[in-house]
Amino acid sequence: MTYYMLRPGQPVQGPPMSDDEMKEHLRAIQQLEAEMKSGGAWVFGGRLHDPATATVVRAEKNDVLTTDGPFAETKDHLGGFYLIRTSDLDGALAWAGKVSALIRASIEVRPFVDEMTS
Repeated sequence: MTYYMLRPGQPVQGPPMSDDEMKEHLRAIQQLEAEMKSGGAWVFGGRLHDPATATVVRAEKNDVLTTDGPFAETKDHLGGFYLIRTSDLDGALAWAGKVSALIRASIEVRPFVDEMTS
């Protein structure tokens, strides 16, 4: 079994969901996560606060610098991620397709390096 990270690209801009839309969206996410758990793929997942809450830390020479906000200026941000375990890339892509359809965003799929074999 291989571990994969599914990273949704969340748009930075867009109209906010209504309370009812948000409740339905969260219900659908919880249902998909329950499906991952019952399918044996779930390892861990989490949602993050807004990018404005980010702090970037960078060591330069003998100083450690901190800056508020996300480091990169992009059209999307890391809103959360899933860590799943599947037998192959096809399985990871199938779960990513379900997440993408649900949240209507692209999903980056990346395998973890297996430290025991590399």
